[in-house]
Amino acid sequence: MKGFVKVASAIPKVKVADCRHNVVEINHLIHEAAMSEVQIVVFPELSITGYTCGDLFFQQTLQENALLGMLEIAERTAHLDIISIVGLPIVIGQQLLNAAAVIQQGHILGLIPKSYLPNYKEFYEQRWFTSAFDNRISECDIHGEHIPVGNDLLFATPEVTFGIEICEDLWAPVSPSSYLAMQGAEIIFNLSASDECVGKHKYLRNLISQQSGRLIAGYVYSSCGFGESSTDVVFGGNALICENGSILCEGKRFCYDPQLVIADMDVDCLKNERLANTTFKTNQSHVAMPSPRIIMTGPLAKEGKFLNRTISSHPFIPDSEDYDETCNEVISIQCAGLAKRITHTQAKSVVVGISGGLDSTLALLICIRTFDRLGLDRKGIIAITMPGFGTTRRTYINAVKLIETLGCSLKEIDIKEACRVHLKDIGHPKELHDTVYENTQARERTQILMDIANQNNGFVIGTSDLSEIALGWSTYNGDHMSMYGVNSGVPKTLVKYLVQWIADNKTDSALRTILLDIISTPVSPELLPSGENEEIEQRTEDVVGPYELHDFFLYHFIRYGATPQRILDMAILAFAGFYDETIIKHWLSVFIHRFFAQQFKRSCMTDGPKVGSVSLSPRGDWRMPSDACSKLWLDKI
Repeated sequence: MKGFVKVASAIPKVKVADCRHNVVEINHLIHEAAMSEVQIVVFPELSITGYTCGDLFFQQTLQENALLGMLEIAERTAHLDIISIVGLPIVIGQQLLNAAAVIQQGHILGLIPKSYLPNYKEFYEQRWFTSAFDNRISECDIHGEHIPVGNDLLFATPEVTFGIEICEDLWAPVSPSSYLAMQGAEIIFNLSASDECVGKHKYLRNLISQQSGRLIAGYVYSSCGFGESSTDVVFGGNALICENGSILCEGKRFCYDPQLVIADMDVDCLKNERLANTTFKTNQSHVAMPSPRIIMTGPLAKEGKFLNRTISSHPFIPDSEDYDETCNEVISIQCAGLAKRITHTQAKSVVVGISGGLDSTLALLICIRTFDRLGLDRKGIIAITMPGFGTTRRTYINAVKLIETLGCSLKEIDIKEACRVHLKDIGHPKELHDTVYENTQARERTQILMDIANQNNGFVIGTSDLSEIALGWSTYNGDHMSMYGVNSGVPKTLVKYLVQWIADNKTDSALRTILLDIISTPVSPELLPSGENEEIEQRTEDVVGPYELHDFFLYHFIRYGATPQRILDMAILAFAGFYDETIIKHWLSVFIHRFFAQQFKRSCMTDGPKVGSVSLSPRGDWRMPSDACSKLWLDKI
């Protein structure tokens, strides 16, 4: 897929000092990677010879065969567009370098020496090798080809720019990859030979993921495994691929067979993140760095049809292993925001309208938890149910039961008569169930909430969620308005999961039963008369589209600035088997149209806590003119 680069971490099964065997293994994995549509593959440190050769590195026989091995790899992969990065000891001038060779289409594009040579505990690399910092040769001649040499090399393809560091370089206080990233490298490849110790792997995983996050980069790590000498240490074979702090995939440690770990790196995302990150740009301009040498590669192998990564259809929903922690954190953020607003205003109460739907339920649960944490009486939470023309018995009963079970102050104010009077006053036919008919109810409810808040020295809690805010699915100066929007940072798909989590973990059986029924109730504003048997006829998703699609669009549009075509391509993959391309295209058009057209509502939205990486606050994350044109985006669908 366009915007992705398919990378691989390869771990061959080596024999120490047997270059011919190792070259065969490396070539086999390169061809396997090419068959899997990999575009760039990296091998472990000194993979042509093996890392544990010791003083054999001084032997001319080993040196010569390592060089021949590199040339053989180049020759045998000359017909491939794949870029291969292999490790070898190589003599340049009067020095022996622990180097990475970048190979493509039969050519050695560059040699990158290791910068930091460990010489402590089990490591003795300064005994054999010269550091890149002490290397004074910037170019060498191998079989008539002039090959750049140095740790200042960057490799630029039409799709991505990448840099290379070797093992210990990553562990340095300021690693070469830090400079390479600031100089333009979107992906860092690391050739390593890191032995195993108890607890080291966990530290290494954290180190790599944090470095990729700090650099806003991809990081592909390959460390030698089975076949290296076990005289004093053991090498477990670590293959890790990270992207901006997240581990995309990893290999199997202590595997006795060769490994090829493949992932698709989202380069477009990385580039956009860097554009938006002012700290990264400031660092670029204020850190003294020598100018890199840019090596232009040939075109990468054509991108494949299939991605070696999962595109989450619900990007706002936490992974199962982080589920409890994330849900608790989201709710804690919401509660902390509300608690501050209560203590600052010295409010005696809060007022919240309860419809029996998901959003108002979550808002009420947040109020409950906040009041409990502040040691306040739950009776200070004035929960109001306001039946209108479309209120069904199911939602009404759930609203009342919820309020009573939680021990709040319950008020019931029927709005139908007030709305009839208003419609009559403005000369609107009562049988005409149009936007005026619907919005009249929303504004009447808001007026009631505001006035009761005034009566009780309190403020109104807004219940609208992030998805509704994005789509403008609210009545201006109606449910669009409140005094503090506790759900404004929570998308609709996450609202449901949060209520489910509370039902499963934080409630007694009676409350759980109510919450589960609310979860299973169709999402509806209930502004139009119900059908037979008081069934909900007005379903929000029939009008605006599935929230799971809109949340997917919202996430990639705001978080990464993705183009409509890219969003469409990813959505087709993410929702395969659920929505076809035509349906996704339709609702993507609806999303873009509504998002642009409804900015005026967001421009004056109420305060509310930012919860995740996507926020639409006009005072924080999202600043956009209310009259911006959507044509450029719609034309791309």
